[in-house]
Amino acid sequence: MQENQNNMGLKCGYVTLIGRPNVGKSTLMNHLIGQKIAITSHKPQTTRGRIQTVYTDDRGQIVFLDTPGIHESKNKLGEYMVKVATKTLEEVDLILWLVEPSTFIGTGEKMIIEQLRESSKQVILVINKIDTVPSEELSKFIDAYKKEMEYADIVTVSALKQENLEELMDTIFQRLPYGDPFYDEETLTDQTERDIVSEIIREKALRLLSDEVPHGIAVTVETMKTRTVSAPAKKKKSKHVHPPKNKNKDLSANPAGTKGTPDLEAMLAALSGGASDAADVQEKDNIMDIEATIICERDSHKGIVIGKGGSMLKKIGSQSRADIEKLVGCRVNLQIFVKVRRDWRNDTQQMKNFGYKNTK
Repeated sequence: MQENQNNMGLKCGYVTLIGRPNVGKSTLMNHLIGQKIAITSHKPQTTRGRIQTVYTDDRGQIVFLDTPGIHESKNKLGEYMVKVATKTLEEVDLILWLVEPSTFIGTGEKMIIEQLRESSKQVILVINKIDTVPSEELSKFIDAYKKEMEYADIVTVSALKQENLEELMDTIFQRLPYGDPFYDEETLTDQTERDIVSEIIREKALRLLSDEVPHGIAVTVETMKTRTVSAPAKKKKSKHVHPPKNKNKDLSANPAGTKGTPDLEAMLAALSGGASDAADVQEKDNIMDIEATIICERDSHKGIVIGKGGSMLKKIGSQSRADIEKLVGCRVNLQIFVKVRRDWRNDTQQMKNFGYKNTK
C-alpha cells in the first residue's frame, strides 16, 4: 500500500488475537490499549464474541479483534464461538497467536496451526505468561514452536505483569501496512455501552459462581435510563413484592411465582442488590436505572445464582455496579433478575436473542 500523502508514515491495520481458551487474549488486549474493555476471568471460554478495540498513537492505528478461544465445541454456542474466531483470520492484516510457555503442542494447538498454515496472513507468535517460568527455559519453548511453522516474529510477554508489551507493540507496527487511520483518535471500541454493561455483569458472575454454572449463563440488559434526581431519593416500598413474614426463610428455596407474577426470590434479591443505592445521590445528581437479567439453563443453577437469601445475586450486583459506575460516570441503580431458559446454548433463536448472532 502506498504511503498516504496526508499521514506520511502512519502504519494502520487490523490485528486479531487467537489461541486456546484461557491463554490470556483478553487480558493482553486490555493492557495493550490501556483500558479494560474485554471481560476476564480464570475460567476458559470467557470471551464469546468478537470484541473490537482501537489503539492510536503517533505511529498509526491498530484495530484489535479479540476472539473466543478455539476449542472442541460441544453445543451450538461453542460452534458459534469457534466460527467467530476462525472467520477473523480472513479479515485482518496480522495475526497474534497466543500460547502458554510449554514444549507440549497439543491437539488444540495443532488445530490452530493447520488454520494458520492455510492463511496467507503474517503470524506473530506471542508466548504469554512468561512470569510463570524461569527465563532460562524460554528458549526451549520457542524452539518447540519453531519446529511447527514459520512466523513473522516471536515475542515473549506477560500480559498480567505487563512485561515486554511495548516490544510487542513495536513489532506489530513494523508489520502493518502504511495507510489512513480507520477511526478517529477518540474511538476505543465498537462495543455499545449496553454491551459492556451486560459483559461486566457476566464477568462478575463468572468470578463468583461455582464451576458448573458459568458456561450456561447469559446476560441481557433490558433498560438503561438516566434521570436527574431533583431531591435526595427516598427508598420506596414495593407495591408488588413484600418480604415473607418469616424472616428466617431461605428465599432461594421459594418456588417461582404464578403466571404473570415476577419471580419472588429473584425480585427480592434484585431489590436487595441495588435499588436502595439511589438514596445516596445528592440533589440534581444523575442516576442511571438499569434492569438486567441473568439467564441460566437449570432451576438448580438459578438457585446458585441467587444464593441463600439473595446473597450471591447481591454480590454480583454490588461488584457489577462499581464497574458500571466507572463506565457511565454517574450513580447506578442496578436491578438484576434471574430466569431459566433450558438448553438455550443449543437453541439458535434463543442464542440470537441473547446477542450471539450467526456469522456467515
